[in-house]
This record gives sequence, structure tokens and C-alpha cells, in this order.
Amino acid sequence: MPRITQEQKQLNREKIVNAAGEGFRLRGIDGVGIEELMKAAGMTHGGFYNHFASKDDLALEVLHQGFTDSLAALDAIRAAHPRSARAALHDLVDGYVNAEHRDHPEAGCASAALASDAGRHGAAAQAEYRRGLDGYFATIADMLAERARQSGTELTPAEARERAVALFSQMVGALTLSRAIADAAPELSDEVLAVNRKRLKKL
Repeated sequence: MPRITQEQKQLNREKIVNAAGEGFRLRGIDGVGIEELMKAAGMTHGGFYNHFASKDDLALEVLHQGFTDSLAALDAIRAAHPRSARAALHDLVDGYVNAEHRDHPEAGCASAALASDAGRHGAAAQAEYRRGLDGYFATIADMLAERARQSGTELTPAEARERAVALFSQMVGALTLSRAIADAAPELSDEVLAVNRKRLKKL
């Protein structure tokens, strides 16, 4: 039997992380078993332990990769609006607080989909979640400070940080609330998104 190459092993690991990322964001870390996620990745159950010591180790990788991807997307939004931080911030809000993101958590940001899971899965999971939050807070604070400069005003670093924490917390909260009632009260779910999009752009 031919030995698996390092390149193929890395590809297999990525398949597992991708399958777990979708499953965990959709149903929670405890809602998806190893056998199910390995089947989704196109591999056997036993192959899991060639890549991860435990499901908890995989969860840490999913959190890490999820925030890495989200922060890269945030950087892309900034790059798309080099002359207007206001436009970049509006783009961020519109892209995050919307029905598409609400209805497809499996393809969305880990910040909203895995917030409760991170809180339940111990200090290591919370540390990965914090890394993601720190990245969001720092980048959004920079965007807010840049918007202030472009409008002829100034924000101190402390003020920019405070507003960034409030803005992102409201984004995550709005998305989480809208998901909680999407099937039972779709009109209210849409209202939560619409009202928060409007208010967030004024922060």
C-alpha cells in the first residue's frame, strides 16, 4: 500500500477542518460527531486520529481557522475602500448583519456561530475566540479612527476601542437574535437585522 504524501496528508487535514467548520457552525461543536464529520470530509472514522488527538483539538483548529478567514475578509473590505473608511464600515455592517449570513451560519463567521460553544469548551477555546475578537476590535478601531480623521475630527485610541467593542458586539448580538427566531417569527427576525444595520451605521 503506497504511503500517503505530506501534501495529501495536509489536504486531508484541511478537508476535516472544513467539514468540521461547517458542521460546528451549523449545529454546534457538541452537535456533530467524529464519524459524521469524517464522512462529510470523505474519509473513514479511524483516519481522524492521524490528524487530531481529540475532537477538542479539532475545535480549536476550527476556531483558529474560522477567525483567520474572517479577519482576512475584513482586511479585504478595507482594501476595497482605500479612500473611505465610512464606506468600508458600512460594507462591513451590510455584509455581516443580513439575511444571507443569518440563514447560512455554516458558511459564515465563527464569531456569532460559535460564541456559545467557545464559552462552554474551556479556557483554550476561549483563548482562540479572544484572539479573533482582539483582531476584530483592533481593525474596527483603526477604521473608526480613520473615518474620524477623514471627516475632520479625532478619536483617541481609547474612544476608538470603546466604539469598536460596542459596534462589533452589536453586530454579533443582532445576528444571534435574528437566528434565534428566524423560523418562528421571520418578520421580527428581519426587523432585528434591518434596525441594527441602520443603527450600526450611525455608531
